[in-house]
Amino acid sequence: MAQRSDAPRRRGVAPPQQGRPAEAEHWTATFVAALADTSNVAAAARRAQIDVSTAYHRRRQDHEFNRNWQIALCEGYDNLEMELLYRLRTGELKPPAGAKRANRTFDNATAFRLLAAHRESAARERARRDHVSAEEIRASIDRKVEELRRRVMDAKAQREAAARAGAILPKPPGAA
Repeated sequence: MAQRSDAPRRRGVAPPQQGRPAEAEHWTATFVAALADTSNVAAAARRAQIDVSTAYHRRRQDHEFNRNWQIALCEGYDNLEMELLYRLRTGELKPPAGAKRANRTFDNATAFRLLAAHRESAARERARRDHVSAEEIRASIDRKVEELRRRVMDAKAQREAAARAGAILPKPPGAA
């Protein structure tokens, strides 16, 4: 779908290049790589200097592009999942305004939204790639989350036990 020359252009986004296959292939590769990096269609379109609608149109028309899109989203989802798990464990160092020392923060709302947005499509792509069902993939993810939850709870219990062991506990009534 070609844009009219009098159509408004979004700032920093070039109009789609319909008649030039070499340029279309250039933005395609850039878009797919950016999608794998960001898990964000709008950000990938900006990096490829195209309008989001151009990418969605190409995805509807081109089976191979759609397949590459799904693979990129799956890769991006995997990367995001690993980054999120890392941040959940370690936090991020961010200095408050005017402070010399950074505080560790644990703001993961955006990452959770992206994970939720892409979970189903990533599960479908993994299932297609690995020849397993989406239910098996979800069960695998749930097992990983449960294992992480169990580790956290075990560590908490160990800290509490150590704290109790270090404290002087009163003797039960009637003990010598």
